[in-house]
Amino acid sequence: MPRFYVEGCRDAQTGITITGEDVNHIKNVLRLSIGDSITICDGDGKEYVCQIAELDKEHVYAEIVDINQNAAELPCKITLFQGMPKSDKMEFIIQKAVELGAAQIAPVMMKRTVVKLEEKKKDKKRERYQMIAESAAKQSGRGVIPEILDFMTYGEALQYAKTFDALLVPYESAEGITYARTVIAQAAELPEGSKIGIFIGPEGGFAKEEIDAAKEAGAKILTLGNRILRTETAGLAILSILMFQMEQ
Repeated sequence: MPRFYVEGCRDAQTGITITGEDVNHIKNVLRLSIGDSITICDGDGKEYVCQIAELDKEHVYAEIVDINQNAAELPCKITLFQGMPKSDKMEFIIQKAVELGAAQIAPVMMKRTVVKLEEKKKDKKRERYQMIAESAAKQSGRGVIPEILDFMTYGEALQYAKTFDALLVPYESAEGITYARTVIAQAAELPEGSKIGIFIGPEGGFAKEEIDAAKEAGAKILTLGNRILRTETAGLAILSILMFQMEQ
């Protein structure tokens, strides 16, 4: 069933009005008409099964048939702090991280980040990333659209995450797979609503002082196994493990 996100419909009881670009998509791309069923999400985990009742150039009005709590959201809010990679890897990472349940994704400029972005280009990049997150959320049946945070320095990222309930840092030089299993299992068992931060280094990996700073911030430094994973793989690997263990 086609899925759309409408802000401000959280308290709707009888019907919801869709405006903007989605109207053209409903009419001219999907070619839906009066009587067809759609799902509308309020962006806060609730979804409305609706039937189209009115449709014109400016709006679509859909009558509510049923209201459900979306089952695709994880009990904990996971933020992926991704060391900014080269090329279009960030777009791939965002798409897959959204599919795996991440609630927020932050592009982080670290010491070994190769990409150098001009300030004036960051807003356009973030807008592009947010569009990718929305598309991935629709495709994967998410009840919310994950937020793409502003570009951060590593220090800003650690400061942002200082109140989180758990910080996990996969690191190629870490040892102790038993310890890693224990840390991940403990994070997966945190109470509903807890915040988990995952820090992933760029192509060149973390600098030693960045690992030291993470430890000082209370992060758990852990291994993901005997193989060195690429930056676009490491975050998705630990997200996959957490998603599987958290699923209810």
